[in-house]
Amino acid sequence: MDRRKSYELYGRACKVMPGGVNSPVRSGRAVGAEPIFVANASGAHIWDEDGNRYIDYVCSWGPLILGHAHPEVVKAVKGASEKGTSYGIPTRLEVQMAELVVEMVPSIEMVRFVNSGTEATMSALRLARGVTGRSKIVKFTGCYHGHSDCLLVEAGSGIATLGIPGSPGVPKEVVLHTITLPYNDGAVVEKVMDEVGREVAAIIVEPVAGNMGVIPPEPDFLEGLRNICDKYGALLIFDEVITGFRLASGGAQEFYSVKPDITCLGKIIGGGLPVGAYGGGRDIMAQVAPEGNIYQAGTLSGNPLAMAAGIATLSILKEKPEIYSELEKKGAYLERGLREVAKHAGVEVTVQRVGSMGCGFFGKGPIKNFDDVKKCDTELYARFWKGMLDEGVYLAPSQFEAFFISTAHTVEDLDRTIEAAGRVLDKLFS
Repeated sequence: MDRRKSYELYGRACKVMPGGVNSPVRSGRAVGAEPIFVANASGAHIWDEDGNRYIDYVCSWGPLILGHAHPEVVKAVKGASEKGTSYGIPTRLEVQMAELVVEMVPSIEMVRFVNSGTEATMSALRLARGVTGRSKIVKFTGCYHGHSDCLLVEAGSGIATLGIPGSPGVPKEVVLHTITLPYNDGAVVEKVMDEVGREVAAIIVEPVAGNMGVIPPEPDFLEGLRNICDKYGALLIFDEVITGFRLASGGAQEFYSVKPDITCLGKIIGGGLPVGAYGGGRDIMAQVAPEGNIYQAGTLSGNPLAMAAGIATLSILKEKPEIYSELEKKGAYLERGLREVAKHAGVEVTVQRVGSMGCGFFGKGPIKNFDDVKKCDTELYARFWKGMLDEGVYLAPSQFEAFFISTAHTVEDLDRTIEAAGRVLDKLFS
């Protein structure tokens, strides 16, 4: 494929933006490639600046569960923009969106909107510390909760992709109260909490890890976290920025029947526009300013464009619950096909999936934690990624990220993807 215009744009971008991008994983460095530049998108497809079409499994890193440029979402954003893009004053849309979230997410009685997942997790931790009067936080290796200082420790996603253990600019003193434990190891959590549980404000976890590939929780892992938090008076925070409205209308907490104290949301609730949120029980959320004294603010929080896109998206998901069973069928179909072509090529690939999010690891499974992930062959993934790109299939340019399926992906798209994967693997292992 001719990608000269993308490469020219990348050269220009590198002169005016660090690494030529506004988020590190977009750069393609993890797979030894230069990024493509998207010109437009529709449904399950994107077109780059050179006119090449790709089946898109990044879906803006998860938000586009309805696909690109869904007519109802576009209509909602256009209608809102014609009335003004931002006011800094309350709007009806904020109320409607909050009512939808409260109705759909089991643990949320009140919600506060912010502008990103990082803001949501950062604010949730401040709230947990303010409510409990404690300082320590427990997180899990490979789980990424945004780039706030106290959470940028043993993180997955871009940190793992670039091989950075933490980040310069984060003082050691800031992370002294952050305890990092292996994901899916309830026994270790219990041991540590037995020692310092009365000092822990919260345990924060991705209920399905989505930033070190896709790793589902082991049976009873989430329930065990719920029980251990109750035992020591700590709060349980679910980072559902990825899984919220992705696995079920009520997110992973509905899917696994475990209620957290605080939930962090993002991605799908903005329908493709920048957004985040955190919410929980009324007794906890009432302590946020101005009702309480735990401060958090944001000039563009709850802006009408994001709220309009979010309302349109969530309304469709609420009105059509069959979407989730359809996405499950598509996910199972793609998973089965990828397993079959890998077997035919004689290569060991572990495909892990929960609903419409998944990941293919080049290594022996099952993959249960970040130590398992690090044993996988990232160089082989890079070669596979390049081959799939040439076949017109856009996957995440990192072994440590998920693929996402939308309602716009057709069986034809899935078949083309499976056939492309078969050709690429056959070439790599012929």
